[in-house]
Amino acid sequence: MSIPNNPDGVYVPAPELTVGQTPPIAANDGLSYMSFSENGDAGTAAAIEDALQQIRTGIGAKVTHDIENAPSGAINTKWGLGFRRYSECLDYIKAQKLQAPEGGLAVPLRYSIFEAPSYSIVPSNALWRDPARADDAQALKKEERDELRRCLYFPQILRDARRIEEYYPGLSPNSPACMDKLGLALTRIDSKCQNFYDAQQVEQIFYPEVEKALLEFFPQSTDALVFNHDVFDKDYDGDRTEDQDAKNPGVNAFYANLVHNDLNDNSGRVRCRELLTQNLRNFGREQRYTVAQAQAKMSRRFMSINLAKPMETVEQNPFVLCAWPSFADQPYMTNYRVYDDRVGETTRFAYRPEHEWYWLPQQRSDEVSMLKCYDSVTDGSVSRWSFHTASIDPNAAPDARCRKNVVVRAYVFF
Repeated sequence: MSIPNNPDGVYVPAPELTVGQTPPIAANDGLSYMSFSENGDAGTAAAIEDALQQIRTGIGAKVTHDIENAPSGAINTKWGLGFRRYSECLDYIKAQKLQAPEGGLAVPLRYSIFEAPSYSIVPSNALWRDPARADDAQALKKEERDELRRCLYFPQILRDARRIEEYYPGLSPNSPACMDKLGLALTRIDSKCQNFYDAQQVEQIFYPEVEKALLEFFPQSTDALVFNHDVFDKDYDGDRTEDQDAKNPGVNAFYANLVHNDLNDNSGRVRCRELLTQNLRNFGREQRYTVAQAQAKMSRRFMSINLAKPMETVEQNPFVLCAWPSFADQPYMTNYRVYDDRVGETTRFAYRPEHEWYWLPQQRSDEVSMLKCYDSVTDGSVSRWSFHTASIDPNAAPDARCRKNVVVRAYVFF
């Protein structure tokens, strides 16, 4: 595929797939929107126009209509039986007497069934404040609501991640080999950070702790860069507001209840380069790499890792991860996150019964879940990413406390 002329000089990664990977379900055959930059907008205008054009075709509306007008109960999809509500799927799991191995759990997980690109126009985008685009804003807002209506719950089995060696003899969950094979791993961090709601304290204390832990975990790595974090606490009663200027991500009231991954073939590289050379939306310490220096770092292996650390033992809304081998050949569905100055790319996945899910029952505050969001190695020798979601533990006590944790995002270079 030829890349369009790009007079703005925006970094455009060439389309890149893992050996054996099916091409993604994406706009422009998977080419980054950065290649359609006009007047320095990094392709954001093209992405918004494509989002509006997709709405006009009615393909999403048809899927929504089919789901909402299906008979009550289970919906027979090409992947298996799906359910509109968590409770319906849980009733099915109980009726079928689905059994999990020791330490595991049978649960409903929410997947998208819309096999098309999707678009999220972020709240800070100027479109929402432009009176001349009120009709576009209304159409896009409705479409984003409808996207959630095009998701169904499917039954899955969670395995205990502490027992990975029982499923893969000789593979410790606390090892880089586990990350290479499965795209997920476990580690421990005893943090000296006293207040994870204080963004400045998290940056000054926890970020260096995470970077040190990553360098120790991956002994062949040369350096690590923590670039932002999120705090999740449904019951937090303080100020939740994100403040980009103060490098404060705020506090999330909702858990990401949809199977997804944060990066893909394009955004894994785009995000790395823009952090190194532009500090774009970087809640962490500023980076001052030249383009040449960034290219040199990115010419070697690098990966993006998310680390999830509880503030207290997790009783409800656990964080769950899926192992790479169970979906390595599966096409992802690209979700475009459209800012004013960039188009990010995340991914969603359709359900497969063979997906291999893991969780940490009663995850302790020193136990850190690690998942890979991107790996630059494409020859099929290692995992490229994991995907993940929040879940609900149906066996938890009614008064179980919801998960309070901090999720840190980092790049590791080799």
